[in-house]
Amino acid sequence: MSRLGELLVRENLISLAQLQKAQDEQRKSGARLGYSLTKLGIINEEDLTSFLARQYGVPAINLSEFEISPEVIQLIPPELAKRHQLIPVNRAGATLIVAMADPSNIYAIDDLKFRTGLNIDVVVASEVSIDEAFGRYYEKQVSYTDVLGDIDPDSIEIGGDEEDLNVVDLEKASGEAPVVKLCNVILLNAIKKRASDIHIEPYEKNFRVRYRIDGVLYEEQPLPLKLKNAVTSRIKIMSNLDISERRLPQDGRIKLKLGKDKEMDFRVSVLPTLFGEKIVMRLLDKTNLQLDMTKLGFEEKQLADFMKAINQPYGMVLVTGPTGSGKTTSLYSALQELNKPTRNISTAEDPVEYNLMGINQVQMHEGVGLNFATALRSFLRQDPNIIMVGEIRDFETAEIAVKAALTGHLVLSTLHTNDAPSTISRLLNMGVEPFLVTASVNLILAQRLARKICGECKQPVEANVKALTDLGVKLEVAQKLQLFKGAGCRNCSNTGYKGRIAIYEVMPFFDSLKELVLQGASTAEVKAEMIRQGVKTLRYSGITKLIEGVTTVEEVLRVSVAD
Repeated sequence: MSRLGELLVRENLISLAQLQKAQDEQRKSGARLGYSLTKLGIINEEDLTSFLARQYGVPAINLSEFEISPEVIQLIPPELAKRHQLIPVNRAGATLIVAMADPSNIYAIDDLKFRTGLNIDVVVASEVSIDEAFGRYYEKQVSYTDVLGDIDPDSIEIGGDEEDLNVVDLEKASGEAPVVKLCNVILLNAIKKRASDIHIEPYEKNFRVRYRIDGVLYEEQPLPLKLKNAVTSRIKIMSNLDISERRLPQDGRIKLKLGKDKEMDFRVSVLPTLFGEKIVMRLLDKTNLQLDMTKLGFEEKQLADFMKAINQPYGMVLVTGPTGSGKTTSLYSALQELNKPTRNISTAEDPVEYNLMGINQVQMHEGVGLNFATALRSFLRQDPNIIMVGEIRDFETAEIAVKAALTGHLVLSTLHTNDAPSTISRLLNMGVEPFLVTASVNLILAQRLARKICGECKQPVEANVKALTDLGVKLEVAQKLQLFKGAGCRNCSNTGYKGRIAIYEVMPFFDSLKELVLQGASTAEVKAEMIRQGVKTLRYSGITKLIEGVTTVEEVLRVSVAD
């Protein structure tokens, strides 16, 4: 047992079983134990850093709050900082203050004394913040401007109309060193800025790049229009797509390895538009996948209702919301909760976003006839306990899913609807009989993602009582409510927001709702009964997050509509 693991178990901060789980992860990834513990959600970074600070009697610091001078950084070479996982923070005379993930590493301290000839004072910081600081101060930061300065657009312009472009010219242009570097910078900047999507869009007179950060698109510096075909071809080559096909949409994937234990997948979609091919890349970061349900944003009763529904032996649980609202994360969290050696779990996904150990995941291939309906039929011959269907898009898929839910299987799936009550209408419109809907559905969960106020620059603001009451806040609450907003800082790229939290509408399928559906009631009547039964709507859940000081009025208005 490692020294850190032994201390954490002795202090009852983690159990022996949790330590063994983290050590298994550590052996697989080659990462340090502290990183594995935080990655698995066993202990959060702040708690681990505070524990180490108390244990070794040294101060803890948040490196994102510090601006370290280049003179101090130059005192320790990057290979030494990387090897011992440390960052120099400040120098005071003959003493160098160094942030370390492991303050007990006396070999590292001796090494630093020998290399610098200075006395070493240690402070403790989390491994993740040290990695981020290393990237910020040691790794050369390349910007679009730097790369574009190296490019002579005239030398790689491909002449002719879209139809006349030569594949050999495209391949040659996309392989030019500056173009390769530019495409790498676009991908790496997206990772550094925590973007969820990259949009590369050609227009008649400009060629722009946008990043979606915390659900909102931000425009980057435009690229020279002459690079349009070269950049598009380079990304298609990286995604293993056909660069000669420019009239049909294509889908591919890019896998980037970032160091020893970090991988990033990009799901690539290419769409022919009027002025060229638009590329959208979805970033899939496995290390940031949060599958702990208690941290997703559920309120206590909502989580209890959801857990009760997914632990039923059969029936259907539906998750609904627009693209990018976190439906996949909610479903994966449910599957992770249900993933036991005693259960057989199969999923049909388009595409498979994350690989989950112990779950049989099937990728759809419409071209060869493997769609959701075909996969579902096969699953029923595979002795399943739990089935997850990526999306119910048509009557055939809905019909098989309902039949599976009625014959002793738990079925999890998603639909694209605005809220929980309208999901019932969607199923009925697809052609599913009302009595089958009422017999099969256990619970419907609608969700949205709201941006969280940045913790580093969060500050109180005066509440506009009228705006709050218009939003749906009760007058007596609005008059006493303290609101917050982010002023904007380096930590949040001056947006005032960092990270997102889910807001939910969790509707168990009560008997009274079933009666209404069988009587042919409208969506409005179903919604009124849902509210009467005490279910919080999306707007009401957003208001709860507002009262808790997690988000802002603007975000609640952006992601929800009035009840």
